[in-house]
Amino acid sequence: MEKDLSNWLVASDIDGTLNNKFRFMPRANYREIDRFINKFGGNFTLASGRGVESMRPHFEKLPKGKKAPAVIINGAGIYDFENEKLLDFTPVNEQGREVAELVMKKFPGCEIQIITLDQIYTVNPKIIAPLMRSSDPLPNTDFINIEDVPFCEWGKVIFMAMPKTMKKIISFINTLDTDKLSFMSSSVISYEMLGENTNKGTAVLKVAKLLGIDRSHTAAIGDYLNDYEMLKSVGLPACCSQAPEALQEIAAYRACHCNRGAVADLLKHIENLNND
Repeated sequence: MEKDLSNWLVASDIDGTLNNKFRFMPRANYREIDRFINKFGGNFTLASGRGVESMRPHFEKLPKGKKAPAVIINGAGIYDFENEKLLDFTPVNEQGREVAELVMKKFPGCEIQIITLDQIYTVNPKIIAPLMRSSDPLPNTDFINIEDVPFCEWGKVIFMAMPKTMKKIISFINTLDTDKLSFMSSSVISYEMLGENTNKGTAVLKVAKLLGIDRSHTAAIGDYLNDYEMLKSVGLPACCSQAPEALQEIAAYRACHCNRGAVADLLKHIENLNND
């Protein structure tokens, strides 16, 4: 009798996890995802900081077959590519706008990128922001003053600066009233702000609930600190071997390096867990 993994949901980060360091998906990952979805009936999806249109090409490169709704904008939204429908969205609230304005006032050299569902707003673009948005197909609009940015469906706000300044920005944010906001580090030069109780982890569990899947049969794999809450939330947390120690410590399964097919490694592990 064929193995049935339809009671499993697996979510994967994209860069450095699904894709290798050269931003290509290893053949092993494609093969095992296809096997997981189409042979065993498993539920597979992606969880990323990208919005709908920037995630679309990565989603379309997955094997044909039914995929679970995707986690977009680091958990701010859930999008069903199968039916082209937004299922959930948690925007940054007014408190977040106030924090962004205070950061710009305190650190006028800071660059800010605001990601919405269909637009990118960039405040004070210099070096980092133009590089980051170059790979995103969404329309971009530049602003000198953050007060001029339309406050409508901000999915996330990315503060960008050189590492030394970024540490000061984070320390400053920690002194502010942020009880209805969520934050995560996405690199040494970027720090992200999202809505209340919003991260990849809460979103993955929302997808599981939509599919009727118990938390004990949810798995996620990532490679950096913005995947931390996702790994902490699921039943089977996994990380790539190149992940920082903070992720290694909470991972129940340590997969191989992303260049060798870390997602394939995790899916094989889940298959072995369910051997008769």
